[in-house]
Amino acid sequence: MCGGSGTRLWPSSRPSRPKQFIPLAGNRSLFQETAMRVAPLIGDGVMVVVAGTRHRHWVLEQLEQLELQDRTQILLEPEARDSAAAMAAAAAWTLARDPQAVNVFVASDHHVPDHEAFRAAVREAAAAAADGRIVTLGVKPTSASTAYGYINPEGPGLAAVKAFREKPDRDSAAEFIRDGYLWNSGNFIVSAATLAEELEARAPGVADAARRSLEHLPSGHVQVLGDAFRDAPKISIDYAVMEKTLRASVLAVDFAWSDLGAWDAIAETGEGEFGSHIFEDSEGCLVRAPEGVLVGVLGVSNLAIVAEEDAILVCDLDRAQDVKSVVERVRAAFPQHLDFQQPEPETLDAGGRRFGDWLRQSALPLWATLGQDDDGRFAEALSLDGRVMKLARRARVQARQIWSYAQAGRLGWQGPWRRAVRAGLERLEAEYLRPDGLCRTLLTAEGAPLDETAMLYDQAFVLLALEAGRSHADDPAAVEKTALQIRERLKDWLLPGGGWREQGEHPYQSNAHMHLLEACLAWEEGGGDAAWGAMADDIVDLAQRHFIDPDGGFLREFFDEQWRPAPGEPGRLVEPGHQFEWAWLLARHARLRGDVASMGLARRLFDFGARGISDDRVAVDAINLDGRPRGERARLWPQTEWLKAALILAETAEDGERRRYLLEAADALRALWLYLTPNGVWRDKRLGRKGFINEAAPASSLYHIMGAFGQFGASARRLDLTAADMSKPLG
Repeated sequence: MCGGSGTRLWPSSRPSRPKQFIPLAGNRSLFQETAMRVAPLIGDGVMVVVAGTRHRHWVLEQLEQLELQDRTQILLEPEARDSAAAMAAAAAWTLARDPQAVNVFVASDHHVPDHEAFRAAVREAAAAAADGRIVTLGVKPTSASTAYGYINPEGPGLAAVKAFREKPDRDSAAEFIRDGYLWNSGNFIVSAATLAEELEARAPGVADAARRSLEHLPSGHVQVLGDAFRDAPKISIDYAVMEKTLRASVLAVDFAWSDLGAWDAIAETGEGEFGSHIFEDSEGCLVRAPEGVLVGVLGVSNLAIVAEEDAILVCDLDRAQDVKSVVERVRAAFPQHLDFQQPEPETLDAGGRRFGDWLRQSALPLWATLGQDDDGRFAEALSLDGRVMKLARRARVQARQIWSYAQAGRLGWQGPWRRAVRAGLERLEAEYLRPDGLCRTLLTAEGAPLDETAMLYDQAFVLLALEAGRSHADDPAAVEKTALQIRERLKDWLLPGGGWREQGEHPYQSNAHMHLLEACLAWEEGGGDAAWGAMADDIVDLAQRHFIDPDGGFLREFFDEQWRPAPGEPGRLVEPGHQFEWAWLLARHARLRGDVASMGLARRLFDFGARGISDDRVAVDAINLDGRPRGERARLWPQTEWLKAALILAETAEDGERRRYLLEAADALRALWLYLTPNGVWRDKRLGRKGFINEAAPASSLYHIMGAFGQFGASARRLDLTAADMSKPLG
């Protein structure tokens, strides 16, 4: 349970980084200590974390540091609605998976040094919880504290609760201790079924909102609760259930416990000091300072001195409970210091302007010069410091680069795009086309034939390049004739049941068909004959009948000769980038045909692809059929396809749906910026938060980048996205 903001621990605890995510008593944060304390209790179960959406990155980053992320389900609240709603959502999630399960509800910001004693108490309480009791842990008091609530037990050990008492004054606290009261620790052990029943009976509005918030959520180990969660009454579990129920029990425990609610409690742990400081003739002080700040303390005692980059608190430790009053004055006079100043994420229009500047000034000039030799051959890759890598030359790269520079010309770039396109086309025809009119797949670095195989994938990109470059060639009719010749040869490859067989390890695949569909749509949109549209229709029909799972709404990669899912792991592979890329193509096709059903299918593909967006908002390479990632690797190109699909779907959406797609597009563009370097090259493979593989930039990525920018400009015009510069030409 990761709610709460820890106001009394200002200036270290703020809304964007509350106390549970700060190391306050040792090297780990309180949240991490809590996770370590409860992890051995999980067994075959799961740790469920309920937190706010704004704290998503803290939860994920700190679980990853403990290597616990794979054993955790994270439920994110769209809005804080207090502890009753949070517990109701967790119980409903649990109950849907195991009607017999027991939930252990643990606050994430408590300090319990003796982990094993805590676990022993939970195990004892769980037996009673399985019999229908709601057990809370009552800590034997060590002082007449006014910071905690109190519980009056019926007797020693595990006993029924007579009464709950609010935080008392000091005299009442002393009286409570004499009468055998316990501190209310705020930890609860209860079966999911029992809690659900009690909530239905005593707080039905909470139960209903929590249950509805879990409906129709995409699968994954991080789920944002639906907007129905906002409808839950804002009430604590104490008021909603515990003070009314007849099932409340308390287990008395005597291990050390503190909710570390104020600086005096931090000081008492003896582990709360942080950062650099010097004491001179001073005692009993707590000092905390950020990295790079030194605090000197002279001739004082019993003080908390807490420094942050923008604020400093100095207070008598005996007045630590009163820090809230200082925070209220800060709220009135200096509200900018209530929270850490967070940089605003770059907006879609600002990111688009920067995208255009980067292409115009850095990427396109670099790849048109160093990236293409005098004979028109395009380089396969450039090192990150701009050196040409001497590698075998693939036909698909030659074709992609021709298309990219033709696209740059269409978008208004004033650099040498014509020369890049014309020289590239000449070299394509001279070196890559075989005598039968099809394209060979590979040349040596010097341009000699190396692999004569005619790949369907390569023919698709040659067709795309020929369409893009024909109007700039010396003889456009000859270019179109070459394209028609390839199309005729492909008819000979057509399988009886539809589709084409690819060469290589996976002969029956969706990917090569995807790029052939792109080429056909380009020729149709560019004024080609009706056969291009017919071929596009056939590919879309094949995708709808075989490539896309009708129940799951996802597209597979590999198949057998009957276009059934391939056996084993290949048949279970789903690539988020291809879900987005197909969504983009189906949306284009649906718009040409006025096909509402096909547009709906494009949206389903997009939604499934979105399951492959990592916790730090990057599209990963591969997921399983249940949406779980197969690894952390995330290449550049899925980010561009995410961006393209979100933008084109936003064009046909309305109101809230349009806003959702535009927010996705903004996230995708921010993800893409992680890969792009100022000098016009890019990193290709990211391994999660571990960073990028150090390797040369593949030229083939320019096709994806230019495609994303082209869609960006088109969508900006169609959506009238207020910022005129968004669709400003590259020139």
